[in-house]
Amino acid sequence: MENKRTQKGGSDPLSIMETLGDFTSKENWDNFFSLRGTGDSFEWYADWPELKQPLLSHLFVPSDSDSSLDPIEILVPGCGSSRLSEFIYDAGFHHITNVDFSKVVISDMLRRYVRSRPEMKWRIMDITNLQFSDEVFDIVLDKGGLDALMEPEVGTTLGSKYLKEVKRVLKNGGKFICLTLAESHVLGLLFPEFRFGWEMTIQAIPNKPSSKSNFETFMVVMVKGKSTAPTSVKSLFDDSLLSFSTKQVNSVVNAIEKENSIRNYYSSGEDILFSLKDLQLGAKGELKELIPGQRFQLILGEEGSSLYCYKAVLLDAKMQSESFTYHCAIFIVPKIRAHEWLFSSEEGQWIIVENSKAARLIMVFLDSRHVHASMKVIQTDLSPLVVHLAPEKIEDDSPIPYMMAGDGVKQRIIVQKAASKITGPVIVEDVVYESPDEDNNSSSSTEGLMYRRLVFERSAGLVQSEAFLVREDKADQDKKDSPSVSKKKGKKKNNLRRASVEPKSAFSIDHTRLASSYHTGILSGFSLIASSLEAAVEAGEKVKVVIVGLGAGLLPMFLHECLPFLQIEVIELDPVVVDLAKKHFGFIEDQRMKVHVGDGVKYVFESAQRQNNISKDVSSGESNIKETRILVIDADSSDLSSGLTCPHPNFVEEVFLKSAKEFLSQGGLFITNLVSRSAHMREHVISCMKEVFDHLYSLQLEEEVNEILYACTDKTKIETENVRKLDKLMKFPAKGIEATITTHIQRLK
Repeated sequence: MENKRTQKGGSDPLSIMETLGDFTSKENWDNFFSLRGTGDSFEWYADWPELKQPLLSHLFVPSDSDSSLDPIEILVPGCGSSRLSEFIYDAGFHHITNVDFSKVVISDMLRRYVRSRPEMKWRIMDITNLQFSDEVFDIVLDKGGLDALMEPEVGTTLGSKYLKEVKRVLKNGGKFICLTLAESHVLGLLFPEFRFGWEMTIQAIPNKPSSKSNFETFMVVMVKGKSTAPTSVKSLFDDSLLSFSTKQVNSVVNAIEKENSIRNYYSSGEDILFSLKDLQLGAKGELKELIPGQRFQLILGEEGSSLYCYKAVLLDAKMQSESFTYHCAIFIVPKIRAHEWLFSSEEGQWIIVENSKAARLIMVFLDSRHVHASMKVIQTDLSPLVVHLAPEKIEDDSPIPYMMAGDGVKQRIIVQKAASKITGPVIVEDVVYESPDEDNNSSSSTEGLMYRRLVFERSAGLVQSEAFLVREDKADQDKKDSPSVSKKKGKKKNNLRRASVEPKSAFSIDHTRLASSYHTGILSGFSLIASSLEAAVEAGEKVKVVIVGLGAGLLPMFLHECLPFLQIEVIELDPVVVDLAKKHFGFIEDQRMKVHVGDGVKYVFESAQRQNNISKDVSSGESNIKETRILVIDADSSDLSSGLTCPHPNFVEEVFLKSAKEFLSQGGLFITNLVSRSAHMREHVISCMKEVFDHLYSLQLEEEVNEILYACTDKTKIETENVRKLDKLMKFPAKGIEATITTHIQRLK
């Protein structure tokens, strides 16, 4: 195998490749060393006279170090037959361990140095699987070992395994000194592997004057540190090297510039998107360690290792506790909900963490790439990826649980899907929940209560409207037994057959009960002006209720049936929603209830202007009909990224609130349904309302995201007597109002 280019004492590195063939083959190396014979020495590159000064400058421990008096432990992996260890030994560093997987060369080197340099150790060992404990060496000195493992056709597998071992056996503060030709595929592995938590310098080792080699040898020094923050690669090139400007040198300079731009990005302080590889290399420290309040974004999966890629956020609970249900959990966010404030904002994500009862939560966001994949496929694809992110467990090795943003529906029947230019896709569905309310017995089915729901796909996590369904035969009997129920309620054209439970029983909407707790909350606010309502009824005066936002029409229908003295006007922007309310939810119009298709903001502005004109006419001597007014805002926002789901931001701006106050006049009541998980947004809304109204109240619904805000134009009291007055005015009771008004409504101003 030997030829003219492989003479003793040195050679052009590229000629060795032709002689050896496969550098990763133990048999090839054994043959190579056998052919060269005993007592031979072979240097890949960088002769000692040129290497001595720059190398020895890195082998000293600082004098102020606690370990400065201890001998420096040096590991030389892939030592071969080089005299490098001999020269270092003679320079005063005796604690050198040399390893190579060739038995031939280790036996020869041991015989050669056993007497002259007895403290040097020689071990037969695979450098990709070092048989040493963790953190035992101060220096790992590689001369061509990494290059040998990094043949382009072999790939990076062996090189990665070797560098992992190097990092493992090095002490903190230790140095990995790598003598290399610094080819692009080698630096392509070396730079990212030592990007986080290592200081790196690179310099050129000059060739000896007589050398005819066109290749430069580079010394890359990596110092193992405690900080995970990446630092720039320092190049120690002198002007003579740069002026030489070979293709090899230019390639190295360009690689350093590219790497430093990457490191600057990671050091920028922006919300960095890490890869799983970055994290495994120490970008955020030790992944197995829980760090309270830690949060970062990452990409899971890559081509060849998984079916899909996933954007994810890792969050460690701010307060670590032994009471966590899960040590680590995965929370999957469907594409349709990913834009919602609860999932897209940092503040919302911490709410999810708190509710998940997990010490570490990994939120995974699905997108258009995943629309055709089943949840089983997604979980199977994710499982081998997320296992690398799990913290160390004290308990058993049970699988990491998966959670998903859902609605707890046990049974679902789609009644109709509609498309609106204003609202987008709209769904009418009948559902049975997994945990039905056993206290309600409107249905004889053992499967639990059935509800009809109106859902906007743009905010799938929020049910717009929800109604109780009752069997029509029971509804007919209730109408006979209770004259308080409007006769018009019996006209139902679109009844559901509950095929999976009672195939022959038709169901209809029950307008005598409120299924949504926030509707009950809105009605509870009427008690704040119960005295005014009572006086208006006794005097035969008008009581006008304007509701902005129809939804399924369930609240106006309940008010229509329960409080027959009300004149109700509903403003709804979307005609498709009006049609669905009439078709599937029993909404009707008559002399006491009208619906207007239009802009609620514009309606209130124009109504306030008319109110001002009427006030001027009164001052001119014209008559005026006194009227108590209630304004209810229940219109959601199409932009969920702001953190305000309901109402639309236009309804809480100061200019609108002032118009609303003018519209109500004396004795009026303003009610808005507030849905926001952002504390900042909530405070903003309340602040705006305090600027306009003198009397402000709040009802935070238990186990709901809804908060009902009430603003009165006149001073009022929160007392049981007002509840009783309202109860007398109602044709049938509404469950929970008294407890709500006396216990849960709080005065804000």
